[in-house]
Amino acid sequence: MPTEEQLKEIVRKKYSEIALQDKADNMASCCGAGGCSTEVYNIMSEDYTTLEGYNADADLGLGCGLPTQFARIKKGDTVVDLGSGAGNDCFIARHETGESGKVIGVDFTPAMIDKARANAELRGFNNVEFRQGDIEHMPITANTADVVVSNCVLNLVPNKDAVIKDIYRVLKPGGHFSISDVVLVGALPEGLRKDAEMYAGCVAGAIQKEVYLELIHANGFENVDVQKEKAIVIPDDILINYLSQDEINQFKSGSTGIFSVTVFAQKPKSDLVKENKCVPGAGCC
Repeated sequence: MPTEEQLKEIVRKKYSEIALQDKADNMASCCGAGGCSTEVYNIMSEDYTTLEGYNADADLGLGCGLPTQFARIKKGDTVVDLGSGAGNDCFIARHETGESGKVIGVDFTPAMIDKARANAELRGFNNVEFRQGDIEHMPITANTADVVVSNCVLNLVPNKDAVIKDIYRVLKPGGHFSISDVVLVGALPEGLRKDAEMYAGCVAGAIQKEVYLELIHANGFENVDVQKEKAIVIPDDILINYLSQDEINQFKSGSTGIFSVTVFAQKPKSDLVKENKCVPGAGCC
């Protein structure tokens, strides 16, 4: 079993390659990881083209949801996007937060950061910035963000608990997140789970839906809500790379499911005041 650092290196290497791929290749695969399907063009990603602020050059077709559509972003908000890629969700968030707001994208792949910065510079987006870093330890000060978004990224991170803890840290009291991710219901076949390519492709790194939601609750978030849920169907011409025909038949006939979920959760406003004392910077002093 690869270590956490080895898994991270797999993802870093693969997403460096993905940054240079065509969108069509990424959308025909599992989060851009290869194994392109001739049966189904769009396996996971959603159609962003109707959203205000959409920029085709920044859309690599890597997502599994539309978190910015559900994120309740207001004018003047500070928004943080985890695993910001080429900047797609950041630019849509910028449209929502306006010139008075700020958007910070965090990605740990240098090639993605370079691509996103070039896209922002080309469009003159001075209130959007991209920082290279690990989303388990974001290069962002505590209590900074009004909203955190992310699209098909947490499933790539071995230590999901650490990411959720750091989301809580960077959110302001009363702030919230809207995150799209891949989760499982039932046991994933070993052939899918153990393959490094599928790990970079979002599926093998996914955890059980119940465990995912419990991690959010356990880290102190409230008002947890599944805003959207969609079944992910992996075509036979991809499955055959990982499973025998008998295993494919068993997989399809069983109770196991792979789902894209968009989850909302809020950091309690009670963090503003502790023991009836005002916390500096909370706006109550």
